Order: sequence, then structure tokens, then C-alpha cells
Amino acid sequence: MALAIALELSGTICLKLSHGFSRLLPSIGVVFFYIGSFALMAQSLKTLEVGIVYAIWAGVGTALIAVVGVLAFGESVTAFKILGLLMIIGGTFLLRMASAAA
Repeated sequence: MALAIALELSGTICLKLSHGFSRLLPSIGVVFFYIGSFALMAQSLKTLEVGIVYAIWAGVGTALIAVVGVLAFGESVTAFKILGLLMIIGGTFLLRMASAAA
């Protein structure tokens, strides 16, 4: 699951760098990384619930790409953005805990 998230993060970074798919190498990276991410996520679905897998993949990926956006691309940081990210992380954690208890 962690590798699926890392590949999704890489694909999203390539998407930013592709400038609307006008740059070849990052555009190829988008396809390569997203296919790899989905393939690994599919493997996780063999043993975990789909809602949990997708919530973790999307939630952690969203939080990480927001941090990358700030650090690598100079995107803004606001209190509302931080609160939103904390809510995503908290919600993902609660879903994971709920599936472990079931």
C-alpha cells in the first residue's frame, strides 16, 4: 500500500511537471506511475476492504502532495489548508481503526 501511495505521489508530481501533457518525459511518467499505483492498489484489495484501501490511498496521497506542493512548488500554506489536511488524516485514521475493530 505504501508503494502504491508513493507511485501515486510520483504520478501527480509528473502531472504538474508535464504542463498539460506538453512535456514528453513527465507525461510518460504520469502514465507509468499511475498504472503502477493502481496495480499495487489492486493487490491490496485482495486482503483489505475497498473503502479502506481507497481512503488510505487517497487521503495519504492528498496530504503528501499538499506538503510537496508547499515545499517543492512554493504553494501557499494557510490555517484552513492545515486544518483540512489534519481532518483528512484523522478521517483516514478513524476508517482504518473502524476496519480493524470489525
